[in-house]
Amino acid sequence: MQLTRFQKITLGIGGLTALAIGTLITLAPHAFYASYGITLGQDPNLLNELRAPGAGLAVFGALMLAGVFRAAMAPIALAVALTVFLAFPVGRIVGIVMDGMPSGSVMGALAFEIIVAGLLLAAFKPTSTAGSSRERFVDLPG
Repeated sequence: MQLTRFQKITLGIGGLTALAIGTLITLAPHAFYASYGITLGQDPNLLNELRAPGAGLAVFGALMLAGVFRAAMAPIALAVALTVFLAFPVGRIVGIVMDGMPSGSVMGALAFEIIVAGLLLAAFKPTSTAGSSRERFVDLPG
C-alpha cells in the first residue's frame, strides 16, 4: 500500500502522539497525569494498571510510525491508528455520560483525539475506482 503525503503526515501525527503519550505514561505516570491535574499517589497496583496500557499505547504508536516508513506495514498501521483514535474518544464520551464533565485539559485531549480521528478518516477514506469491488478482489469465488 503506497501512501500519499497527506496519509503519511496524518499517520505520523497519530504515531508520534501515541508513542510519546504511551512512553510518558509508562516511564513517568506521575508527571504525565499531573499535567491533567490528577494526583496518583504511590499505590503500586494503580501505577501498574496505568503503566501496562501506557506501554501498549507506545507500541501502537511505533506500529503507526512503521506504516509511514514501510509500505507493507501501512494497512496494519492504519487499523491500529483508527482503533486507537476512535476508541479513546468513545471511552472519554462514556466517561462524560457516566461520571460527569472532566477538566478542561481532559476535554482538550478529547478534542485532539477527535481531530486526529477525523484526519485519519479523511486521509484514508475509500476511493471509488473504475472497476467494481468484484474486479478488485479477483479471488472471490462465483
